[in-house]
Amino acid sequence: MTISIPNSAGLTDEDLKNIYRVMWEIRFFDEKVDQLFAQGLIHGTTHLAVGQEATAAGSGAVLRKTDWITATHRGHGQTIAKGTDVNAMMAELFGRTTGTNKGKGGSMHIADLDTGNLGANGIVGGGFPIAVGAGLTAKMKGWNRVALAYAGDGSTNEGSFHEAVNLAAIWDLPVIFFIENNQYGMSGSVKKMTRVKQLSDRAQAYGIEGVTIDGNDLMSVIETTHQAVEKARRGEGPTLIEALTYRWKGHSKSDAKKYRTKEEEENWRKEKDPIRRAKDRFIAAGVFTEEEADEIRKKAKQAIEDAVKFGEKSPVVAVETMYEDVYAE
Repeated sequence: MTISIPNSAGLTDEDLKNIYRVMWEIRFFDEKVDQLFAQGLIHGTTHLAVGQEATAAGSGAVLRKTDWITATHRGHGQTIAKGTDVNAMMAELFGRTTGTNKGKGGSMHIADLDTGNLGANGIVGGGFPIAVGAGLTAKMKGWNRVALAYAGDGSTNEGSFHEAVNLAAIWDLPVIFFIENNQYGMSGSVKKMTRVKQLSDRAQAYGIEGVTIDGNDLMSVIETTHQAVEKARRGEGPTLIEALTYRWKGHSKSDAKKYRTKEEEENWRKEKDPIRRAKDRFIAAGVFTEEEADEIRKKAKQAIEDAVKFGEKSPVVAVETMYEDVYAE
């Protein structure tokens, strides 16, 4: 068992290779979805997280299968990192019966209880109360589980955020509020939407720990999330993590990105690409070689290509099933 990069989570080189593969699967998945929408093969809307792979892969790597997450409308990466099968995810986007939600949820509502994913949410900040409810369940039943709520920077201005953090704080619930600050809430810069210098500063108002990290630094995400998770397991309450990152694509498919400059986009792509940064660090530390890294990338790409074939060949959802699965039995 080789550990070339010492870390509090005890992740081995094999673990880090797997996380690297997950990062590439997340990127290839969203890039492929982008293409499929452009070709008219997938309908509805979608929100892509290309450029944000480290936040999902790093945080998901330190969670147990029995831990819960609530994902965002930009939640493909969060879902993949928690362990959901990419075949079922792609089939869901194609509207096929083999999808995670039998083809009825689509991009913004993927859920997978088998991996602890309580669901992506089309409502900004909608996952906060759900995660707090899960955390309360764990505490009342004595389960050694944590709930991690993913959300974007814009969600921290929602009432659901403040109410959820307050409840989690006063009840010392095992909840991690993981804010992916990708600099823009739809088309509004976070600098124009909040007065605080760091969104993590808002934790002070509720008497909990808040920390801001480089969300494109994979090892930083792993270390910080692991510490928050273990703290929650010990019954020491919630943590607010703000991970600074950047989405390369628009807010959604209809976004022309006129609110930011090409220079800004190019800087994040060239200087702060989370996958390239992870690769360079892993090679320097001896986790893998350049050739091994390329082989991992190729396998991840093939997995997504196979997922597309699986989705295309799966049965289309029948109209007659429209009213099934609306209510619990």
